[in-house]
Amino acid sequence: MNHLREQIIRKAGSLFNKFGIKSITMDDLSREMGISKKTLYEHIKDKKDLITKVTDFELREKEKYFQEISNRNLNAVEETFEVNRLILQVIQEYNPAKYRDLKKYYPEIYEHIKHVQRERMFRSMIRNIRKGKEEGLYRENVDEEVIAKLYVSRMEYPLESDLLTPQEFTSPRFITQSFLYHIHGIANAKGLKFIDKYYRQISQNDKNKAYEI
Repeated sequence: MNHLREQIIRKAGSLFNKFGIKSITMDDLSREMGISKKTLYEHIKDKKDLITKVTDFELREKEKYFQEISNRNLNAVEETFEVNRLILQVIQEYNPAKYRDLKKYYPEIYEHIKHVQRERMFRSMIRNIRKGKEEGLYRENVDEEVIAKLYVSRMEYPLESDLLTPQEFTSPRFITQSFLYHIHGIANAKGLKFIDKYYRQISQNDKNKAYEI
């Protein structure tokens, strides 16, 4: 990707995350970048094109992080803990205004993001459950498809519900408790023993206190 174009996309993503999408104009972006609108439009067709490029870039970046975790020599439980740590980092950047604006003004982009994220979570969970069974850490009678769908639904529900405030469902406490509920539900006796040991270990060593309750 062209270096300036990537800088524009990264800056736009940062502004959208901070202020929402509707309030940020192309004038704002050119001013923040310190470039002319003419230069900006040499790389970006219009605001919809900008939003599309930002969301596609962010989806690719997140995919890289998940792939890095997958490429490490981790067992199924360790892998799930690392994915949850990544989710903690991502969701704490969540800005309700950004997604409200997407859903209202750019519904096709919103649905594309939702579809990609849903499919990614679903496939990842299926792979993880199968891996955990092979390693003797998860129960053999776990229905992979049902659990994967429950996991995805649980991740999506707070974003659509008024039962929880954004502050509640983006808090480390909520995400961690939801994750522990999931992992304890699919682990067998061997897995539970490993989870307890591993959880205590990372809780003590995690400088960011991501797993502190």
